[in-house]
Amino acid sequence: MTNVAQWIKQKAEELGFSACGIASIDKPLDDECQHLDDWLEKGYHAGMTYMANHREIRRDPQGLVDGARSIISVAINYYPASRRDPALPHIAYYAYGKDYHDVVREKLRQLWTAIQTEATPLFQLPKAEARVFTDSAPLFERYWAWRSGLGWIGKNSCLILPGKGSFFFLGEIVTTLSIESEDRPMPDRCGTCDRCLRACPTGALEAPRHLNANHCLSYLTIEHKGEIPHQEATLLGNRLYGCDSCQLACPWNRFASPTNIPEFHPSSEFLSLDEETLHHLTLEDYRRIFKGSAIKRAKYEGLIRNFKAMVNNI
Repeated sequence: MTNVAQWIKQKAEELGFSACGIASIDKPLDDECQHLDDWLEKGYHAGMTYMANHREIRRDPQGLVDGARSIISVAINYYPASRRDPALPHIAYYAYGKDYHDVVREKLRQLWTAIQTEATPLFQLPKAEARVFTDSAPLFERYWAWRSGLGWIGKNSCLILPGKGSFFFLGEIVTTLSIESEDRPMPDRCGTCDRCLRACPTGALEAPRHLNANHCLSYLTIEHKGEIPHQEATLLGNRLYGCDSCQLACPWNRFASPTNIPEFHPSSEFLSLDEETLHHLTLEDYRRIFKGSAIKRAKYEGLIRNFKAMVNNI
């Protein structure tokens, strides 16, 4: 083992992460903030008002950890080995197992503990502070993953890992450690392909990397409060929770391999959940079937709303 960065990457792999990279916090992210401002001004964030919060922290992650010098970015595979029958109501792959916030955050804590207890004495590192995040802080996650060399941001706005695809959760350790790394941003490898844009059932992907959440079926079936707008509801197909169309259309996902993370493996009851069960689903059933699942993001009422809209559409 020659340096700290290599040690961290090896330890991340041992913990089940599919990729790990490191980037220095060296300048404010003015360009990224301007892109976000433009997106917000168009109202493309729909009801996600939190996207307008904490702009200065997004601009400079030192607002999350005082004196932060580096960001360790990781990706972890969630592509399911066992998938629901296509004839059944569609549930986004990311929600097949346990809530990724809990799973990824715990693994990030384990990685940071290993850095403190093993790497620090081995490489005589200074005492450092850190915080771990996964889709839970005002961070430009995909930007930092790109800066760390994990992949590039596809036209569907998902991070694409070369030879692996886009079915990955992202996570970060923001730390005061100054870690030298040879990781560099990865060039865009989407080329002229626009399959994801053409696959979007509602046209929510208005242009490469420009998502209008007002029309996104993933947003509307997960985050949106209230009834699903009629125009989008008629395009639901058999989608119950989430969508995945823009990812399934991506040629890079032909390389997707099943996750080896046990927490992301679905239960047999989840895999067999059908329209009949959903039609009679009680709150108690919902709590049992989706215990510890990210599907609870939509709440019981939201899932029933989705089911009714889906049934009316089929």
